[in-house]
Amino acid sequence: MKTKNAPNSQLSVQTLDFLRDLVQNNNREWFQANRARYDAAKSEFEGFVGKLLQGIETFQPLPNTAVKDCIFRINRDIRFSKDKAPYKKNLAAAVGPGGRHSGRIDYYFHLQPGGETFLGAGMWQPTPAQLAKFRQEIDYNVDELKDIIEAPEFKAYFPEISGETMKTSPKGYSADHPEIGLLRRKELFFLHRYSDQEVIKPDFVDEVVKGARLIKPYCDYLNYLFYEEKDESITL
Repeated sequence: MKTKNAPNSQLSVQTLDFLRDLVQNNNREWFQANRARYDAAKSEFEGFVGKLLQGIETFQPLPNTAVKDCIFRINRDIRFSKDKAPYKKNLAAAVGPGGRHSGRIDYYFHLQPGGETFLGAGMWQPTPAQLAKFRQEIDYNVDELKDIIEAPEFKAYFPEISGETMKTSPKGYSADHPEIGLLRRKELFFLHRYSDQEVIKPDFVDEVVKGARLIKPYCDYLNYLFYEEKDESITL
């Protein structure tokens, strides 16, 4: 289903320019002097995420989920970081039931100029118990996962895999296991990057919705595996 852009829901060159300039001037004085530019970029991003929610709701229920629940703050937590830059270089949102604090595998949208905008989802910083479940499932029944992530359309749209991989074999699995590549994964996060030219197109939100629809079966797989409850949303 095509989603129609409402006012301020289309991402603009001005928003990308603000983020570029922020990288070069990541300090509170500059940010306050350019507060109106940030407010405009934030409003535009909120409109975009609102349309993204509407698009995703055509194939997955998102009860009690508002735009404000999904968007991350631009301020960085610098208390324990050597990097004291106060602001992030991006605008980002996590879309799932309840928003960024859903506690489940959701869709992550990251807006950053220079070809660094992406949609991603998957296993990221799992708990030891979740990682053990994942490896057990790979050992017992890898076909279900492979049917999802090796499907031609999935591989074409999500060619990039991010996340940590062990250099040695995990405990309990031999180095010659036929699925040792997957078993060594500590994280398995798929992403699709978009160029700046794509980002500012009027129908860009529809492209991101398309990506979310494609990666939904992988999210469903992980959510069922980790949380042992069926996802009742409809896959179209």
